[in-house]
Amino acid sequence: MSGLTTELNFEKAVNYHYDGFPPSALNYSKLVPQLVKATDAVARYDQMLKNMHNSEILLAPLRNQEAVISSRMEGTVSTMDEILKYEADHEENSGEEANVRSEVIETILYQRALKAAQRAMESGQPLSPFLIRAAHQRLLSYGRGASKSPGEYKTEQNYLADKTRKNILFVPISPERLQEGMDRLFSYIEQSEDTPLIKAAISHIEFEALHPFKDGNGRIGRMIITLLLWSSKVISAPHFYVSGYLEENKDLYIDTMRTVSEKGDWTAWCIFFLEAIEQQANRNLQIAENIGILYESMKQQFSDALASKFSVNALDFVFTNPVFRNNKFTNSSGIPSSTAARFARVLLERKLITTIEEPSGRRAAMHAFEPLLELVRV
Repeated sequence: MSGLTTELNFEKAVNYHYDGFPPSALNYSKLVPQLVKATDAVARYDQMLKNMHNSEILLAPLRNQEAVISSRMEGTVSTMDEILKYEADHEENSGEEANVRSEVIETILYQRALKAAQRAMESGQPLSPFLIRAAHQRLLSYGRGASKSPGEYKTEQNYLADKTRKNILFVPISPERLQEGMDRLFSYIEQSEDTPLIKAAISHIEFEALHPFKDGNGRIGRMIITLLLWSSKVISAPHFYVSGYLEENKDLYIDTMRTVSEKGDWTAWCIFFLEAIEQQANRNLQIAENIGILYESMKQQFSDALASKFSVNALDFVFTNPVFRNNKFTNSSGIPSSTAARFARVLLERKLITTIEEPSGRRAAMHAFEPLLELVRV
């Protein structure tokens, strides 16, 4: 929130830690046990991804989970089902339809902004202020965010308030000193010799404390975690998302961040962050194992039902597109069109997929693969 009114209460407000970044020292004797746990958990998660014959089977639902949860933390409420229905009807760069809720579009834009940043880094761009501003511009290109200076740094003082929006919890860096703060942050990212997980922890909280944009700071800040872990090779692909843990522990998340500015306790923050990484990695592993068990179970069922060398194509398609239009299955599954049409009928008859929208005019029927949806809904 931005601007100043007489209704705001600054009694409990904590101010940005001017001249306190980067931290001069961390208590590594306290940090190391949690650092070891987090490093091990992320390594196991990453190895699991490497071992999957088609990692997109896991990554597609995790990306959707992250977009829904990270957006929800900022008050943009959409569901996994809404996102998947939208994706079933729209290509990645398509325009937006008027009959789609703006919250759904805003959540989709989170996905697109993250993917665009990942592609830019794959093409050789560094994680930089330019890349972050480009992601922000994409994130706020539609809906409520479009009026909040997409891609531009704040020019007025902003605040973090409680749920009533009357009690100010935190006063970020002033607009006048923001550029100086951003320069220090990216100098730290480029030059610090801290271990990658510690660097991600410190960079995330510093970005949130700078709060450089009028809106969207939380979502961009959580993107930076994924991009940093990937660019520092902690994860082999840019697919590790921590918003689930942060949402469940939102009050502690905010309180621990405030303690950094209030008391200079960077160590406590790093321990919290490392625990978030460990817990989320373990949770992702559990989701992956559940998806893997479901996949192996369905492999036999699809093979028995379809009796075709293309049965695995059909299986992989519904795992990566658990909500889909019939014509996309026919055109994009790698299965001959006449065979795909027969497959759809058989899968419906066997209740392996369900119809959630009947065909209407030129619009094909929409189907869902409910067993997977039950595992990944948030």
